[in-house]
Amino acid sequence: MTKKTRRNIYRTARLTAFYIFVSGVTIAMLLPLYFIVSLSFLSTREAYRYPLPLLPALNVEYKLTHGERGYLLSVYDPIDKEYQTVLDTGDLEKMSVYMKSQLGAPMSVPEIEQQIARLEHEAPVFFTRRKSLLYNYETFFKVAGTGQAVPALIRSLEICAMTIAISLTIGGMAGYAFARYTFRGRDALKFSVLFVRMFPGVAIAMPMVIILVNMGFYDAPIGLSLVYSVGSIALTIWITASIFMGIPVSLEEAAQVFGATKIQAFLRVTLPLSLPGLAACAMYAFLGAWNETVAAIILTQFNPTFSVVVYQTVLGAVGQVNLAAAGGMVMALPAVIFTFFIRRYIHQMWGGVTV
Repeated sequence: MTKKTRRNIYRTARLTAFYIFVSGVTIAMLLPLYFIVSLSFLSTREAYRYPLPLLPALNVEYKLTHGERGYLLSVYDPIDKEYQTVLDTGDLEKMSVYMKSQLGAPMSVPEIEQQIARLEHEAPVFFTRRKSLLYNYETFFKVAGTGQAVPALIRSLEICAMTIAISLTIGGMAGYAFARYTFRGRDALKFSVLFVRMFPGVAIAMPMVIILVNMGFYDAPIGLSLVYSVGSIALTIWITASIFMGIPVSLEEAAQVFGATKIQAFLRVTLPLSLPGLAACAMYAFLGAWNETVAAIILTQFNPTFSVVVYQTVLGAVGQVNLAAAGGMVMALPAVIFTFFIRRYIHQMWGGVTV
């Protein structure tokens, strides 16, 4: 074996090991995501099957026959390849509720009566019903926070928008000042703004209750926005200061030579060039405000945020892990959509050229 052949074998083995490692990391990251997505579409009966189905069933196959208490309802199990008895009752309303809540394939009482009428000519009776894949999501919005899911969703989006506006306005101006002006104690002051992020949110929320009550902002979106902005402003200052330092001052000076004022030069030259950094700040501010739960529990009473509603639903969904998974998916969707819309600015900050 020549030296060149050994080198090629070693290079191939190293490349193979690298691909195996990357594949393993990718699978480890995507597997939990796939698990919660799949779980959010499973019926309650499927969610507690072992092993857990990889994919939710699209249809439910029923078998109906006479039982000791009335009518015996059985469901086909694709794992065991047999029909399993799930209910023995003469109460058709109870049977309808069970089909809807536990199996996700609802049937009305008149429809069940039609199948029972078939028992006079054939026994057992087999029939199939289409499963409602969005049943968990519909149930979540009905029961979450006793119907407060939609108002809480709108309220949380309002809070996130105000948090972004406050963080970018104050943090952006402070970052510009740190980048463009030299003054005594600048570095110490720039470092001191990070002290705020060293304190847990609950430590800040507790004294803020008294302050917000005195200001009349307790249990109000503006109050939560002010609290959430405290940590976001510090991060925004550091990111925007670095972005503004990377934009040459000569560009603003050239704009002023051609007749623009300093504000016009900032708005027309510096601000467009800083959009990638501002987009990153907006993303961090949105995710921080959207996912914050502890401070929201303390600072709200009758007007909870969407994260609080999901948290309360998860705690109250005993024996309903599929409902909790649906709530988690609903919680993640706005963050994914927001990140999707600003991705091109983030891509530009990471080295892309498309704006």
